[in-house]
Amino acid sequence: MKLRRAGIITKLVVLVLVVFGIVNLVGLWQRTATARLAQSAIIEEIEELERTNAELEFDLRYYNDLSVIEGIARSELGLVMPGEVILVQD
Repeated sequence: MKLRRAGIITKLVVLVLVVFGIVNLVGLWQRTATARLAQSAIIEEIEELERTNAELEFDLRYYNDLSVIEGIARSELGLVMPGEVILVQD
């Protein structure tokens, strides 16, 4: 049995298919990279929203707790109880 050599048309068809496959692979790679960037941005946003949610849940749970209110007044507002003296070190 004799092997025939591929004709020019067959070679062109194979070349076109190979080029088409390469172009599709490059396109898929670019879309995958873009999707990964979007995914990481969404994950960061979710983590930030979860932190905010935890802070809000804490505020809701302890909004009426006097020790929490006192701690906020001291640390964030710099308030003191009557008769207390603040010592400042340099």
